Amino acid sequence: MVPTLAATLGVKGHRPAAGTRDCKGLLYVFAVANVLTGALLASTLECPKGAKRKTGRSKTRRLQEAFARHLRHVGRLYPRGEHQRVVLPIDNAPWHAGEAVRQALADNPQLELKRLPSYSPRLNPVARFWKALRRRATHNRLFDTLADLKRSLRNSLRYFQTMRERVKSLIHKQPKAKKTGQNQ
Repeated sequence: MVPTLAATLGVKGHRPAAGTRDCKGLLYVFAVANVLTGALLASTLECPKGAKRKTGRSKTRRLQEAFARHLRHVGRLYPRGEHQRVVLPIDNAPWHAGEAVRQALADNPQLELKRLPSYSPRLNPVARFWKALRRRATHNRLFDTLADLKRSLRNSLRYFQTMRERVKSLIHKQPKAKKTGQNQ
């Protein structure tokens, strides 16, 4: 997750200024939203600039390992004795596959990953939540450090964890159909 720019209001005749940083550090967020209760579970992974040099592992490998840890956390939250099947829709990101992920799924057989078709984020219910989270946590903000970005994100996640009805409304909201430009 990186800071984002969005439309904003300003004083007439004065152009709003937005600062930037040439920072290559990124914060990745893995999240699961329960469609029945609106409960959220999120994990983060910091990827500071030069992380490959320090760890000797590629970005994809680090993300696969972080995703596997996230899946194990989900498996503990939704144990097999209480939940026979937990379906997690995912996109085709390279870190949603690999040996670490296969092992995490083998350890938690109640978890089932459902791959969505390529280029179809509108089919993933949690994508609408991501949009609201980004708007609340990162839009039009300049963070001095990766820790500041992480703090803002965690505060926004805490907010949404207390607003379960809001999360459910975002998840269940039907996506708008794209206009084709033809008269209907």
